Amino acid sequence: MSFTLSDLEARVAARAEASPEESWTARLLAAGPSRAAKKFGEEAIEFVIAAAEGDGKQIVGEAADVLYHLLVALKARDVALAAVMAELEQRTALSGLAEKAARTRA
Repeated sequence: MSFTLSDLEARVAARAEASPEESWTARLLAAGPSRAAKKFGEEAIEFVIAAAEGDGKQIVGEAADVLYHLLVALKARDVALAAVMAELEQRTALSGLAEKAARTRA
């Protein structure tokens, strides 16, 4: 499969330009960053429940919802996926435990 998070980010950006009457993405963004963040939170909770209790198909569906709504919430705050990926790349220079310890000291 060649569909990437960058492809999804581009699709979110394109749909953001549509009318809120025609696009769920545009509707969420028109409602403001707080609404986009709350929707992401709802989807994250649904994923947690599916991961704890659901089957593979349900987990996949909820994970897809989480990724989509994360990118919408980032778009609502004009944060590029590239910035998030750069942060992750920087963090991988250390072990997870060392990286976490460095964050708690800062």
